Amino acid sequence: MAPPLCSGEVLGAFGLTEPDGGSDAGATRTTARLDESTDEWVINGTKCFITNSGTDITGLVTVTAVTGRTPDGKPLISSIIVPSGTPGFSIAAPYSKVGWNASDTRELSFSDVRVPAANLLGEEGRGYAQFLRILDEGRIAIAALATGLAQGCVDESVKYAKERHAFGKPIAANQAIQFKIADMEMKSHTARLAWRDAAARLVSGAPFKKEAALAKLYSSTIAVDNAREATQIHGGYGFMNEYPVARMWRDSKILEIGEGTSEVQRMLIARELGLVG
Repeated sequence: MAPPLCSGEVLGAFGLTEPDGGSDAGATRTTARLDESTDEWVINGTKCFITNSGTDITGLVTVTAVTGRTPDGKPLISSIIVPSGTPGFSIAAPYSKVGWNASDTRELSFSDVRVPAANLLGEEGRGYAQFLRILDEGRIAIAALATGLAQGCVDESVKYAKERHAFGKPIAANQAIQFKIADMEMKSHTARLAWRDAAARLVSGAPFKKEAALAKLYSSTIAVDNAREATQIHGGYGFMNEYPVARMWRDSKILEIGEGTSEVQRMLIARELGLVG
């Protein structure tokens, strides 16, 4: 399965979030019991808000599930690969979302789903740690995506401000508009530096958890800010779907939620600074 995943011929979904476990990913309720008579995992539970889980080329979902308990009663969370089409594995219809409509997002259900014991990904009990590492890397990707949206808001605003005339002159001639767009550009540039710094640390093998959280927190915040300002600059046209900023405004908010909310990013940064015991 790895070659087609790497080539983009097949997509894999990331099955972490549950109805009662989003930011608190350790509250996983999905279970996986090893049936030793058949050497299979038997999975039961529900996942929600799972991206790329129901496309025509989705080939699998990696699922976090409780596979046992430690001596002190803490859950052992493992990661298990479930191929699409496995009996008992149900994929709901796509969510009706405010934005990000190009992204396939669905709820998944597992009812006595059986997969080979060999579908355990990595070591038993290490699934939570594996997914946290993936989230760290994913935050850099979200930061880059957010920066792109923020920069798009700048570019569209510059274009519109030069074309739109009011009171006999382009609105770009108004210092209020100039300063607004200048601040948007400053934020976009700073966000770009932040995610590139985190990415450079990742590639070099240096610690990057704090930098990824910083980049994700800042870039998602300014993406929302820039989208709001771009919509304001466009006035009534900014609320019309034929203008790109309308989509940017709708799409920006999820950037402060997905891959860890802004509150979670602040918690991670504080922890990395040694402020949390």
